[in-house]
Amino acid sequence: MKILWVKANKILPVHSGGDLRSFNILRQLARHHQVTFLSYYDGPWDADYETNLQRELPGAVCVSTGQQQGSVVARGFDYLRRLPNAVPYAVSRFASGTVQATLNHCLSERPDVAVCDFLDAAINFPQHAQIPSVLFQHNVESEIWRRNASNGLSGVKKLVYRMEFRKMLGYEQQALARFDHVIAVSDHDKKLMSAWTEPQRISVVPTGVDTEQFCPDNSVRQKPLVIFVGAMDWEPNVDAVKYFCAEIWPSVVAEVPQARFRIVGRNPDRRVKALKSSSIEVTGRVPSVVDHLREAAVVVVPLRVGGGTRIKIYEAMATAKAVVSTTVGAEGLDVHQGQDIVLSDKPKEFAESVVRLMKDEQARVRLGNAAAALVSYYGWPVIAAKFAEILESVTRQGSNLLLHHQTRSERNFSGSPQTS
Repeated sequence: MKILWVKANKILPVHSGGDLRSFNILRQLARHHQVTFLSYYDGPWDADYETNLQRELPGAVCVSTGQQQGSVVARGFDYLRRLPNAVPYAVSRFASGTVQATLNHCLSERPDVAVCDFLDAAINFPQHAQIPSVLFQHNVESEIWRRNASNGLSGVKKLVYRMEFRKMLGYEQQALARFDHVIAVSDHDKKLMSAWTEPQRISVVPTGVDTEQFCPDNSVRQKPLVIFVGAMDWEPNVDAVKYFCAEIWPSVVAEVPQARFRIVGRNPDRRVKALKSSSIEVTGRVPSVVDHLREAAVVVVPLRVGGGTRIKIYEAMATAKAVVSTTVGAEGLDVHQGQDIVLSDKPKEFAESVVRLMKDEQARVRLGNAAAALVSYYGWPVIAAKFAEILESVTRQGSNLLLHHQTRSERNFSGSPQTS
């Protein structure tokens, strides 16, 4: 099978949950299929990135748009310039004539199927791709914007989020109709999107985990350490750690004075850096997340907004960690309350759960072992195989539809009676 995979932004180095998911599925697909990865990114040509990408995914096609991110002020002016556009800014800013020309050339090579990775890449896809096409939805983007818009904001920021939510909702619904099939990452996301299109047009491929890298190591001595892992320039993560430090952490420290909270993740926002204290650490980018996970007694996921599935939860569970999460934080995952994870949505209950697990080693070990057993079924080879099955099905359906249209045209041309 010849697969064309299109994604905005650099995929290397792999850090965010979405990039982890895409990269691991791509690598597995490339072992059994002919994959062309079209990667386009802002800024000047990056020779190191393109060399590294060729090493990981030979035959990749790279496009530097030349567009600069600019300062916050410059981004503000760019936003105002695009304000009349019906397309949300989070998508419209990725539009590029150079990318569109390159994509059209790749499509002219007649791959069996094209994958649009994330909604922001859809802006550069032609309205009709002429080959079977699949939209890979890591999140229901409009749901993230809806939650952000209703999450206690005020003033201009609230107005902007509400406006962008409405734009995103309309654009997302239209995008789903443009593609032949949609792949979601959870049943929850499929249910949300089924309100906009036929459920049979949506398949679910759950998230995966690198079970070789993320595995238990009983030789590492656990500390009275609570950690959160995630990209710290992503708004839902910023909100999560602010909420945890303000509403939950004081109660934990009151019960376990020696406890420490470590926020692990790249590009910490200034609001995250401001959380540093004698009991709270902000690491920034780290060489190995797994090393931090193995040191921890408890991993927390106090998300209040967000979408898709949470790879970081599965990574923590794969290392046999006790995880305490909000319902939103674990939304879409195959987890079971009280068996392999603890779900708490109220600050008091969340704090009590963390304290109990820190004090009760047997309960902590029991929960962690059950978690590791669960995610052992979600290795990337299994997940990628399911993804490939869906692509092959879409390809067959597309070929049958094309054959039907060709046969019908030939009959009409020859004067044979038309059938309906």
